[in-house]
Amino acid sequence: MADLSRLAERPLLVIGRAGMDLYADPPGTRVEEATRFSTALGGSSANIAVALVRQGCRAALMTCVSDDAVGRFCLNQLDAYGIDRRHVRSVAGEVRNSLAVVETRLQDCQSVIYRNNAADFAMSLADVEAVDYSSFSALITTGTVLAAEPSRSAAFRAFDLARAAGVPLIFDVDYRPYSWPSPDVAEEVCSRAGGLCDVIVGNDVEFGFMAGHADRGLDKARDLVRGGARLVVYKMGEKGAVTLAPDGEFHTGIYPTKALKPTGAGDSFLGAMIAGLARGLPVRDAVLRGSAAAAMVVARVGCAPAMPTIAELDAFLADHSGPTA
Repeated sequence: MADLSRLAERPLLVIGRAGMDLYADPPGTRVEEATRFSTALGGSSANIAVALVRQGCRAALMTCVSDDAVGRFCLNQLDAYGIDRRHVRSVAGEVRNSLAVVETRLQDCQSVIYRNNAADFAMSLADVEAVDYSSFSALITTGTVLAAEPSRSAAFRAFDLARAAGVPLIFDVDYRPYSWPSPDVAEEVCSRAGGLCDVIVGNDVEFGFMAGHADRGLDKARDLVRGGARLVVYKMGEKGAVTLAPDGEFHTGIYPTKALKPTGAGDSFLGAMIAGLARGLPVRDAVLRGSAAAAMVVARVGCAPAMPTIAELDAFLADHSGPTA
């Protein structure tokens, strides 16, 4: 497995979708009652890239977007956030960009995702083989990238090329059932990906489905460490997280917050945690920064625009007691 100490050396490469989010406005409005919406960059991989940049890292995104107004919106947003998009390809024809219509509500929050003939699934072997992986400090991907072809095969090819260059592989399980042909396919493919990666992050439900049984998720996380993973984070919502490594495991709590919505927490957690590791922080401190960033994002409107800066995260940690036991 690759050396995680190189995380600070170069930009991080994130693979996966960038999309447009439409938020019912003002916050608290139900979609079916909305008369206006606000726009924001969305998509789990794009959100992670924004989180990294806001935490002081350099980040690039590799994906495909539709060659239309929505795709150009995503490109403009990537530029605005300072994300390197030289490996983002526009695709003409009938493919369409990912689009989410979302509510800023905690109870019964509706998030309607449009993913028919999604542009990001058009990422090809040619796309990933054109990259110089040695110029990056890590390759980050999410489970959504693996849900369909040709993106799935391209992502596994990128894994091979990155590993050959000594680049650490970071995997956010990010299981979205609506993107997959079946749970069985998702279980097999995500388990294969997890077995190749140095850092794996997911929640208890995601590890449970990878294990084939909801009650065996933590066993799956431990199996991944025994199989060679350098770091596995098993998130449990309000119960905190268990972080596992070859030299042991530890539990951390969460930072209580007044949440406005449930979305964006996972992307902010991963981005802030990896940024902490890139700064040379101990693993526990990096995990806690991820937890704090997640608490901040769910208390703000949007996902990408809600990602905290280093200064904001430092101020939050200074002002909030915690984490919970």
